[in-house]
Amino acid sequence: MGATKDMHEAEPTRRDFIHILAGTTAVVGAAGVAVPLIHQMNPDASVLALSTKEVDLSALEVGQAIKVMWQGKPVFIRRRTAEEIKSVEETPVSALKDGKARNANVAANDDAEDKNRVIKPDYIVVVGVCTHLGCVPLGTSQGEVRGDFGGWFCPCHGSHYDNAGRIRKGPAPENLQVPKYQFVADTTIRIG
Repeated sequence: MGATKDMHEAEPTRRDFIHILAGTTAVVGAAGVAVPLIHQMNPDASVLALSTKEVDLSALEVGQAIKVMWQGKPVFIRRRTAEEIKSVEETPVSALKDGKARNANVAANDDAEDKNRVIKPDYIVVVGVCTHLGCVPLGTSQGEVRGDFGGWFCPCHGSHYDNAGRIRKGPAPENLQVPKYQFVADTTIRIG
């Protein structure tokens, strides 16, 4: 009798089928509710349109800087001179207040050497928001005060950034952020 009972339990029963069907229906039903709920959290088309911005740099002369708006934030783009590039390349990371690159295009733990903050040495692209209290530093207009290190100066609390956007003096704790960007042509970048 023991062998007959073991064989009977090994065969699927109507009850097993009902349990499997109920479980499968519950999983499909949960997925049917979850997919639209998760999909409605995706950004709409207007937000996606603002997520990238193309900027033509062909009119930017050596030594000039511009400010563009991207996702409601100012982005500073400077075409640096050979002297400006040389001065930031010669500055050791140990002389900086913040030794991290803060660049969305490189690894998070890369140091703040100039090569880790730019894609092409003659162009620097940084989010123009002071890392102290969110002010907008000066240094994008011709003749504007650019601080003690030839970059940007935040007059609100006296933070000085060099022309690689690295904090050199003042209360700001971090370097200016470098947004995700790429060159889509020799003189055109896409931010975002």
